[in-house]
Amino acid sequence: QVQAHLMVPGWILLSVPLFSLDAMATSAGLRSTAIAVGTSRLGRLVAQPPVALWTGEQRAQVSVAASALRTSRLSTATAWPHTCISASVPCAFITSAAAAAAAAAAAASRRGGIVRRRGAVSVASASTASAAEALDFRSGLGEAAAKHVGEEMEVMLVPCLSDNYAPVFHDKATGATAVVDTPEVAPILAAIEERGWKLTHILNTHHHHDHTGGNEELVERTGCKIIGPAGEANKIPGLQVAVGEGDRVKVGSLEAEVLEVGGHTLGHIAYHFPAQKVAFVGDTLFVLGCGRIFEGTPSQMLASLQKLRALPDETVVYCAHEYTESNARFAEHLGGIPYLSDRVSVIRELRGAGQSTVPALLGHEKATNPFLRADSDELRAAAGLPQGAVPVQVFAEVRKQKDRF
Repeated sequence: QVQAHLMVPGWILLSVPLFSLDAMATSAGLRSTAIAVGTSRLGRLVAQPPVALWTGEQRAQVSVAASALRTSRLSTATAWPHTCISASVPCAFITSAAAAAAAAAAAASRRGGIVRRRGAVSVASASTASAAEALDFRSGLGEAAAKHVGEEMEVMLVPCLSDNYAPVFHDKATGATAVVDTPEVAPILAAIEERGWKLTHILNTHHHHDHTGGNEELVERTGCKIIGPAGEANKIPGLQVAVGEGDRVKVGSLEAEVLEVGGHTLGHIAYHFPAQKVAFVGDTLFVLGCGRIFEGTPSQMLASLQKLRALPDETVVYCAHEYTESNARFAEHLGGIPYLSDRVSVIRELRGAGQSTVPALLGHEKATNPFLRADSDELRAAAGLPQGAVPVQVFAEVRKQKDRF
């Protein structure tokens, strides 16, 4: 069943089970260009009129609707303003009927509470007041987020040095055990030995010493195998297997896809375990932040973050540092992020109790992390950039402001 919500004249967001684009367009009676985006358990479709025909009010309504979509938290729902085809054609993605209703209501609030549906007029039936509740930020940070990891994998977060984390994960089926990066040997070995596990793999994300410093000693003491980025092979101590974009890495029965996410360093990689809904992202993405650009360019870093953003909302993201409170202060200072304060209150509660904010649900990062919102009009305005600024300009400006904060 196709549900069409006319957000502005000529702009229809659709929520449908995934099937033929032609069937979608025919069922909805669309006469404007339709663009299908991505694949998931629910289809993603946006129908758009030529952008040149939009009025200022239409653009404002789309912005409000997109904001509502970003704050809708459903198991398979995600949406955000995005640039398709060219910088002059912004789109909003939608993946659920509930999110569509929330977005329609938000747009309707700008028109006195009226939703136009296929030419008819009716009162909006959904409210955006519950959008923050739908995100349930409390379930998406630290130990609560870790509960979303697939049951085949057990993950233990090991604090190291002053603010590093070394995620150790264990394949329940085979007993294989890996650590993602090696900031410090003693706490890693102590945690593994306490569980009665045996270290079989090191997965390095990049060459910085606080991520590779324990490589050689851990190999000497355990005989484990070191896997790391091919683009930094000559900088990874003890590297045995070099991997790059699209390669598969197996730890026992668990299989990861390698993603090249350069920017922090040129050859930085991440490990995505789709079956277990986990991504180990090193220093590319942090809770409410991203890594400094030491070796790459803003364009490269933005492309890497967009690659991570394209992963499913339910992905549990393990980053490598506890930088969250500092990132939250900057995000609040910057502004332009709906419902940020709700998430920050949970962060401060966790840190006040001495608890970790890592891992985090990716869907919550999409909604509140400024560095994943470079194509948002709200963030562009908050960064002080004019209309027409493209996402890479917005990202570079926000990153520069964070570096100076």
